[in-house]
Amino acid sequence: MLATLRLRHLRPFVASFSSLVLVVAVLAAALPAPGAAQGITRLGDFGDWSAYKFKEKGNTVCYMASMPKKSEGKYTKRGDVYAIVTHRPAEKVRDEVSIIAGYTYKKDSEVKVIIGDRTFRLFTDKDSAWAPDAAADKALVQAMIKGRTMVVKGTSARGTLTTDTYSLNGFTKTYRTITKACGL
Repeated sequence: MLATLRLRHLRPFVASFSSLVLVVAVLAAALPAPGAAQGITRLGDFGDWSAYKFKEKGNTVCYMASMPKKSEGKYTKRGDVYAIVTHRPAEKVRDEVSIIAGYTYKKDSEVKVIIGDRTFRLFTDKDSAWAPDAAADKALVQAMIKGRTMVVKGTSARGTLTTDTYSLNGFTKTYRTITKACGL
């Protein structure tokens, strides 16, 4: 129920945010000056993570993103893959974790996120996976702060199993950067 309520609130954001992250990544690599992309400010790169902020309806949104260091699976076509942590202070949202798969997840499937000896289960919607509630987001972020790698396992709509391995190098500094930028 909570996941459904939360998802309903996030649906418009998921589609636009997935596209936004892709645009930011491409533009950030191509443009010399931070902030040149639609009011998006690149706050910095720390290890394997990058920090950004932008305004949405006059409110500051801060997020950090990384791409996997290793991707495994028998797929023929796959889009860009990201792990993202977002703060939306005006909506009282902090530490919101999302995974963008680069494909549509199998309907009603779960994504497993493994950090050290902890396993987290995320629900899926289209190409994104989310923690079921704010407490799970917070626990996931704390594990990311303490961890070295994060393994994400998902299943595509076609039944393809994927395993993406992210480095958590620089996660803590990037997290502190977005937290400060959002005044949290």
